[in-house]
Amino acid sequence: MWFVIHARDVPGTLARRIASRPAHRDRLMALRDAGRLLLAGPMPAIEAEDPGPAGFVGSLIVAEFDSLDAAKAWAQADPYVADGVYAHVDVYPFIRALP
Repeated sequence: MWFVIHARDVPGTLARRIASRPAHRDRLMALRDAGRLLLAGPMPAIEAEDPGPAGFVGSLIVAEFDSLDAAKAWAQADPYVADGVYAHVDVYPFIRALP
């Protein structure tokens, strides 16, 4: 089943986010390579493709997992969690209706 992972950043953690990004991205690429990633991306703090020092408020990931518990475990193992970038992570089942 598909799951939405919605994570919110700790304010002021842009430098940690940038430092942790390669490891975070590697995990996403592994999901993509396994055909289990629908979409993923950061949510900028301002309306801009490159928010610069304004940074980000969080991330959104939609990926396929065997269960809600598996999706939660994957999300909690993210480098952004370990490095204190994410303040909170919510995981919900998702039904892809369109397209």
